[in-house]
Amino acid sequence: MEAHAARRAVVTEPGRVEIQPAEVPAPGPGQVVIRMRMVGICGSDVHAFHARHPFVSLPYSPGHEIFGVVEAVGPDVTGVTANARVVVEPILSCGDCKYCRDGRYNLCTTMSFFGCTTADGGLADYLVVPADRVVAVPDEVSDLAAVLVEPLSTPVHAVRLAGPDLTGRTVAILGAGTIGLLTLVAARHAGAARIAVSDLAPGKRELARALGADSVHDAASASMVQDIRDDLGTSADIVFDCVAVQSSVDQAIAIALKGGTVMIVGVPAAPVTVPLPEIQDLQVRVQGSATYTRDDIENAVALLAAGAVDPERIITARYPLAEIDEAFAAACSGRHVKVVVTA
Repeated sequence: MEAHAARRAVVTEPGRVEIQPAEVPAPGPGQVVIRMRMVGICGSDVHAFHARHPFVSLPYSPGHEIFGVVEAVGPDVTGVTANARVVVEPILSCGDCKYCRDGRYNLCTTMSFFGCTTADGGLADYLVVPADRVVAVPDEVSDLAAVLVEPLSTPVHAVRLAGPDLTGRTVAILGAGTIGLLTLVAARHAGAARIAVSDLAPGKRELARALGADSVHDAASASMVQDIRDDLGTSADIVFDCVAVQSSVDQAIAIALKGGTVMIVGVPAAPVTVPLPEIQDLQVRVQGSATYTRDDIENAVALLAAGAVDPERIITARYPLAEIDEAFAAACSGRHVKVVVTA
């Protein structure tokens, strides 16, 4: 494969993303080159774009919700073939630390994350990744559904930590963006008996209802906490906070009292405070949920293959890579659920 001019997106300073020239990479031993087809813009990309992500510094090369086709395979690679449809697992772990050895490599002590803390990202014509970081996409999963594998894996992981069996449990989900809506799908699949969803945007609340929420609530309403508790019959067994700001954490803990679990799924832009006396005395569990592992990705693929998610409802805008400015503006606007960049 001859190297020739290609493109990659780089966030160069807060609020500025540009297309820069690049070369088509050649795969080294154990690597594959992927030709990008679609990449989703994540909420964490929006945080990083504004220099508000706690673990991403600028400049950075965005794009970790990656779907593409294998363009070339390096030496010593087995199990991956050219032209295969694949998604990328962006966690790059050491394989040797305590967490990697016991299967929790999402907590690796020296982990880097492709498209966040690496020199390269998925918003590019071509990308090179370790072959063991690609996951095959079955024919029953459309291209549009495939780009949802990575974002769906995060809620699948959060639900697994909270349950994994939610049969008969009552659930509240704060935030009806991509992660909140996909948490709704994952929680329902895990057997949740009743699910209440809140969001500031009426359109997102109605989408949550269309996707199976039993009730939807205005996150700005002064009565929201009590309304959700009344709807669920008492405190929620599990609250998934997919916003992770001070107001949503306050709401989550209030909805979970007594004896409930609060799962922090959203990426906090800043520290928050919690009412520790109530957490202790009323036995509330506060649990962080960090990305996913391969089992979660494979379960996400299976959910999409089974038709559990209609990607047309989640993906509300598409832009070509050449219009990356417009894509980030749309993702930052709050008007969309998921913005996807295409080749």
